[in-house]
Amino acid sequence: MTEHRIFTMEFAKVYPLYVQKAERKNRTKEEVDQIISWLTGYDQDGLQQQIDQRNDFRTFFAQAPSMNPQTSLITGAVCGVRVEDVEDPLMQKIRYLDKLIDELARGKAMEKILRQPTLG
Repeated sequence: MTEHRIFTMEFAKVYPLYVQKAERKNRTKEEVDQIISWLTGYDQDGLQQQIDQRNDFRTFFAQAPSMNPQTSLITGAVCGVRVEDVEDPLMQKIRYLDKLIDELARGKAMEKILRQPTLG
């Protein structure tokens, strides 16, 4: 079986597309970075280092400081595929990120995107 092309795609080439998608919907680069940090554990310097080194998605996720334990709460479809049903662990992480960026672009509140419990 051939490997998915996205695995070897440079994160640095896709990252600006995430930012553009958010900014088109009046969201910010800082919110995109916050989502990436929540999901992967990268701080701003670590994220910038991944971009500067032009690491591919495989390396980006392999070097992630700590995947958020709340990822199992990320559900729904991206491109018609339910993220919770994706079997390949790397593809699932990529789909999680896609789903979170989609939610941001759709205007969802950051507390909901970051799966934080609501008070009340």
